[in-house]
This record gives sequence, C-alpha cells and structure tokens, in this order.
Amino acid sequence: MSEQARKTAEALEYLTGFGNEHSSEAVPGALPPGRNSPQRAPLGLYAEQLSGSAFTEPRNHNRRSWLYRIRPSAAHPPFARIDNGALRSAPFTEAPADPNRLRWNPLPDPAPGTDFLAGLWTLGGNGDTTQRSGMAIHLYSANASMTDRVFSDSDGELLIVPERGGMLLRTELGLLSAGPGEVALIPRGVRFRVELLDDDARGYVCENYGRPFELPDLGPIGANGLAAARDFRAPVAAYEDVERPTEVINKFCGNLWAATHDHSPLDVVAWYGTHTPYVYDLRRFNVLGSISYDHPDPSIFTVLTSPSDTPGLAGVDFVVFAPRWLVGEDTFRPPYFHRNVMSEYMGLIEGAYDAKAEGFVPGGGSLHNMMSAHGPDRETFDRASAAELKPQKIDDGLAFMFETRWPITATTQAAGADHLQRGYDDVWQGLQRHFRA
Repeated sequence: MSEQARKTAEALEYLTGFGNEHSSEAVPGALPPGRNSPQRAPLGLYAEQLSGSAFTEPRNHNRRSWLYRIRPSAAHPPFARIDNGALRSAPFTEAPADPNRLRWNPLPDPAPGTDFLAGLWTLGGNGDTTQRSGMAIHLYSANASMTDRVFSDSDGELLIVPERGGMLLRTELGLLSAGPGEVALIPRGVRFRVELLDDDARGYVCENYGRPFELPDLGPIGANGLAAARDFRAPVAAYEDVERPTEVINKFCGNLWAATHDHSPLDVVAWYGTHTPYVYDLRRFNVLGSISYDHPDPSIFTVLTSPSDTPGLAGVDFVVFAPRWLVGEDTFRPPYFHRNVMSEYMGLIEGAYDAKAEGFVPGGGSLHNMMSAHGPDRETFDRASAAELKPQKIDDGLAFMFETRWPITATTQAAGADHLQRGYDDVWQGLQRHFRA
C-alpha cells in the first residue's frame, strides 16, 4: 500500500493560492456552466453545497464549496456512537489548568495496525466545541493506512504537522501529499482518508474550533513577506467510484460517531469554491527579523491565524521557527526570557531548537501556559552571553508553536503520561547571580 500511495503522491498536481475561488473537474463537463444547481446536473451527478461559514458572513470570510458527486452525502444510514479512544475534546474539565511548565518526549510507538485516526492522542486544549471557540492539541502515531474508512470533523478544522513519515491525504475534493517540513489543512466537515507513504508516521495536529485559519495581515511589513498565498497548494478533483462498505467516522461535539455506507463518499467528480484543503511547505516561509539590534516579537513568524472578536488577539496562531540568519548587534540572540499573556505549545519537527540545548526533541513538545516564566535554559544562556557576535545561520532545526489566547488544560492522560519529563524545571536551575551594584 505504501509504495502505491508513494507513486500516487509523486505524480500529484495542484491548484495554487490561499483563499482562492478554485474550480476543478476530474471529467470534462462535470462542472455546470453559469449556475450552481441546475435542474439536472451534468453527467448524472448530484449538486451539493458544503458550507464552512454562515451564509451571510462577509464575502472575504465566507467559506463554501459546491460539489458535484456520484451520490449525495445525505445517502447514508444512521450514525452510532463509537469509542473515542485517546481522543478528547473541549471543554477540558478532567483536571484543573496547570500553571507549571510541562514538556513531553515523543509518543511511544503504537501497536501494529494503528492508523491515523486510531493513533490520535489528545494532549489538551481550551474552549468549547459546542460554542465553536478554542482549540485542541493532538499528537498522532501510526503504522498503517486507513482502509475502507474515512474521517471528518464537524467540530473544527485540522492543521496536521508531520514530524516523521509522509502521508497521502485522499479528500472529497482531491488528493494532497504532506511530509515532514510541510503542513496540511483539512477544513471543517471535509471527509478524508490517510494513507502512509512510509512504514510509520508521527506528528502533531491543531484542531481549531474557532474561525477558520487565514493569512495574517502584514501591517507595516507591507505587501510581501511571511507565508505567500501562492505557495499554498489545493487539490485537483479526483474521485473514487467504489461500491463496497466504507465506514464514515464523524467527530461531533467531542465524540466519535460512525455509519457504514455502501459506497465510498470520496466520490466528488468536480467542485469549485473556497472551502478547500491545502498543503504548505514551511521551508518557503519568508522569515523577517532585525538587522540592527534586539528581537522583534515572535509574532513575525506567524504562518496562519484564527482571529477572535478582539482585533490582534487570536483564538490560535500557528507560528514556525524556520531557518534564518541572526545578525543583531549587542543582542542576546536566542529567544529571551519572558512571560506571555498567551499560552504556548511548542513542537519540534527536526534538528534542535536554539533556546534549548537538550531535552526538547523532534516529536516532543512543551507547554508554557499564560504568564508562566520561561526562556533559554542555563547552558544556552551561558553560551549565548559569551558568544562572538558575527552573522549566524540557524539552519539545523525546524520548530513551531500553537499559540492561543486561553490557557491550555492538559488531559489526565497527558498529565500522567510516562513520556512526560518530570524534571523539566531543572533546565533553569543553576542560573547564576551576576548582579553588581
């Protein structure tokens, strides 16, 4: 399966541009010209609208796509509750929010036959799925492809951050391929299946319950910089005409529900619209920084943001610490000590992070809740304070952050996990007193 999926992934073509009104047809003539819902859709297809926003939201925030499919989504039997496994959802009330700094090693390897969905493990989050506010942080570890089953999330969109192993994402709107160093965005309600391109896969998922991710405004930066809209790749139409039982699993208000269809629901022959999956290569992020002294705030590393009702205060930001040059004069160059009104979960895709000399490893993560004091560890501080300040290229690591306006409450499985690092506070021990009056 992995070899077949890899060949498919290598041959993929894409549409480009974030937020565009894309259109695509796998069979010529499948898209009706000049209208959405003709009396008889072309080729005997069914016309169906998938709305990712309210009908009356402003045009620049409106998300919807028209799908032309072999059978309508309505043609299914009742859904029934199934076990949630290690998946948890907001509100997170299992334990009180913890002000302590927490750090985890990577997830343990899963049991044989674990696919992406079965391998999801919730670390924590905030908000309320029924109110469409907040976010959740999941990790995944899988060693099998999803077979004859698909997944959709009614609670929010999924930002998938692979750390190990590539994946082929078969969605209703077409196929995407994503591997370490890339991210994939699956919009709310879009059905998809994950096929592995390697023997196993591991990574992170941000489930965004709030407003859909968008590109941040650039303000004084101007028209260019950070993530370019043209570098986001959307799928071209590709459909499955499969008449065999397929399990469709839906996450709805925090729980998993399943129904077995007698056909594959990935049967969209043509589509157009703005409610679209994407993949983005983080190495294309145009990093900006100081060319004089001091650090700009890390907000300049924002790839995507989910705005809230308060301008400038995000429900969740996705931030990447990509390869970059450091040239600041008379400047402590690693990230500075700070306490933040926002809550930060950091993960590492590859290499090392320049604020932590050890302990923060690919596949692991750290949680610094709002106003918790954190910054470089003692070894990093000592080294950076004495370093010769010449131009320095940071190119041996790729880290990211999910940053949110609300505290992140860890699940009981995360707070008691064997891979939780019990001695994380020790990295700040031994910071010497240097004060001279």
